[in-house]
Amino acid sequence: MTAPFRTPPTFDVDAVRAEFPILSRQVNGRPLIYLDSAASAQKPTAVIRAMTAAMEGSFANVHRGLHTLANETTDAYEAARESVRKLLNADAGEIVFTKGGTESINLVAASMGLELQAGDEIVISELEHHANILPWHFLRERKGVVLRWAPVTDDGAIDIEGLKALIGPKTKGVAVTHMSNVTGWRSPARQIADAAHAAGAWVLFDGCQAVVHGEVDVKAIDADFYVFTGHKLYGPTGIGALYAKAERLAAMAPYQGGGEMIGVVTKDHITYAEPPHRFEAGTPPILEAIGLGAAIEWLSGQDRAAIAAHEDALYRRAVERLEGCNWLRILGAAPGKGAILSFAVEGAHAHDVAQILDRYGVAVRAGTHCAEPLMQRFGVTSSARASFALYNTLDEADRFADALITARSFFDR
Repeated sequence: MTAPFRTPPTFDVDAVRAEFPILSRQVNGRPLIYLDSAASAQKPTAVIRAMTAAMEGSFANVHRGLHTLANETTDAYEAARESVRKLLNADAGEIVFTKGGTESINLVAASMGLELQAGDEIVISELEHHANILPWHFLRERKGVVLRWAPVTDDGAIDIEGLKALIGPKTKGVAVTHMSNVTGWRSPARQIADAAHAAGAWVLFDGCQAVVHGEVDVKAIDADFYVFTGHKLYGPTGIGALYAKAERLAAMAPYQGGGEMIGVVTKDHITYAEPPHRFEAGTPPILEAIGLGAAIEWLSGQDRAAIAAHEDALYRRAVERLEGCNWLRILGAAPGKGAILSFAVEGAHAHDVAQILDRYGVAVRAGTHCAEPLMQRFGVTSSARASFALYNTLDEADRFADALITARSFFDR
């Protein structure tokens, strides 16, 4: 049955697709249907050209050079920081460039962890990506910090009341996802922040998915820390950002030592640069930052509300096409979730499902999605995941569903 969903009239998906060169290729003799954007999104020509232009026409190391190329590259690098600042509605000096969301969380854990003692508590959830689990486990192993785990409901959401009940006088921080990379659930960020702050704790949001699929205002949600990665946001790999409130950055110790992050160095004494440079030791990912800036400016020129409606239509189309497949288990169906469809096929391993789908040109992710506690919560060892992006079409959602139904038939033989 044809689903009653239409792409919003203000969103021209064909025009958008034309800006992504890779989408014109074929895989296994079939047109590519790329449904792995939650792992890493494809890149528009605006990003490719920005990075190429920086390499071909104006490249040098940033900040300390006095020659023209150094000044031009520094301007482009700092313009990218300004793009991130605007994207998140942050203030000047509150954006630190990192290698990605993972390094951003490690930076916070390493620095804030210096203040923690045995018995102090960090609240996380069963919904988290490993990047928002392991840095806190390091503190558990090395300092005796206690991890408190907020439970996840059957529909793939954090139990907010259960999370609030864990926050108490020993809580020093709350670190949770803003949007799950497995279930697509979006957290009520301000509600969580208010609960943390009422107990005197800070709050960190993993925004690696949320920043892609909707607008983020760090002031409105009152985040102390917010992290995201560039390669999911249509930018390059090796670049991401940490937002932190200015007063937090000013009080934090450096994460790494090296060039750029210092004030004065002598044999007996060092001083540190002011934030954000205090946290950017060594030569930064210059070209990647320029590429990220280009990606943000490109995305900011799109109708974000129309994109969200388009992605939701894609997800609902796929779910409706698969309705009645009693061999299919969808992981996460919380209201308001994003366009991420994680699923398990009865009698089939997720890796096998993904390989068969690839025969039909359909690229999906398979495994634990770096979320083993969540897989354990759902009672599965792995799952497959189709993640929709602004460049996918309703026809691709149909073809994905058709390919999955065909794939299932392989396991009935």
